Amino acid sequence: MDNQKEREFLIRDKYDGNADADLSKDLARLENGEPLAYVIGWVPFLGLQVSLDSRPLIPRPETESWTEDLHTRLTEKFGDSPFTFLDLCAGSGAIGLSVLARFPLARVRFAELVSAHCDQIRRNIEENALDVSRATVHIGDLFDAFPKDQCFDVIATNPPYVPETRALDASVTDFEPKVALYAGNDGLDLIRRIAAEAAERLEDNGELWMECDIDNIEEAKGLLLTHGAKETTIRNDVYGRPRVCVGYYP
Repeated sequence: MDNQKEREFLIRDKYDGNADADLSKDLARLENGEPLAYVIGWVPFLGLQVSLDSRPLIPRPETESWTEDLHTRLTEKFGDSPFTFLDLCAGSGAIGLSVLARFPLARVRFAELVSAHCDQIRRNIEENALDVSRATVHIGDLFDAFPKDQCFDVIATNPPYVPETRALDASVTDFEPKVALYAGNDGLDLIRRIAAEAAERLEDNGELWMECDIDNIEEAKGLLLTHGAKETTIRNDVYGRPRVCVGYYP
């Protein structure tokens, strides 16, 4: 992105259109490689303003596009009926926030390992004027954040899935949380754990939507089938790449 375009975004999104704002510190941060989203402090996500003060993984267009597909599926599956939804490895909470906003009868749970991100999710709920009575935020390691008998109608997750041997751009590795990016030598460490437990955490006819790496998504699909999914599909992202593995459970 060129410098002029970054200036325009800063003025529009951080300074409410004030063309006289002092951008010197912001531009210095950008020059140092910091992502524009962190400098602005928030990103748009399906009509919401998702703040990033706690420095969670930055929600990306790939995630936004499949979350929109998820909304379509939730409408088809539940219509005007209530359902329970879990945003696992929630980070900023963008996925769950969008479900909370779009579906007035959904009860949304967020699970996140980092306490600062849990606080961020709560602020994002309030800042977007969402119904806090239908949302709870839980800290813990994957499903350990909940009692062993708690189940959900739908689970969606964007877990760490990058192989540790893969080189990423410095603007990612120097600023975004590595714990939200890398997952072992093949990128499947967290996905293995999620696949192994998902069947026990889903209600009858439940579904798991899981973002994956394009290079290991077939292995992820196999893991879901091995651990109880009766059927799986792979969906492409906004760029036409295989990005989401959906597991359908008995």
